Amino acid sequence: MPGRKRGLAVDVLGLVVAVVVLAASAHENTVGIILLNRVATATPPGSVRTALVDQGFKNAVAAHGATLGITVQTIERNPADKGFVPQPKRWVVEQTYGILALHHRLVRDYERRPASSESRVYWAMSDVMARRLTGTSTPALRDA
Repeated sequence: MPGRKRGLAVDVLGLVVAVVVLAASAHENTVGIILLNRVATATPPGSVRTALVDQGFKNAVAAHGATLGITVQTIERNPADKGFVPQPKRWVVEQTYGILALHHRLVRDYERRPASSESRVYWAMSDVMARRLTGTSTPALRDA
């Protein structure tokens, strides 16, 4: 089964704004450009002014963001750091990936179509938001 690359755009609370699922062979720039387009479409004009991205995204994403009125800032890793070191503000995306991994259908890619994979992310995020609103905890993967 071919692999998939999943891109997420989240707000400061870790709630998903947009999702892109492409073939694993797709370049990060492609994911980033599509993601910026979806963020610009899903949000009111001018409400998203800055996007933080990791080093996998190159200048093409920043240039495309400028055409949409979004400043794209690359969060670079300190070369002196060894091992895993959470990057400032980027940890919110990693935390969201971890929360989504608690949903069985997102641990592996069981879906045939990328659109189905995207809808599963939105479905899982709906569960996360409902649990936050009701104050219930997310069950551990082994308990579900």
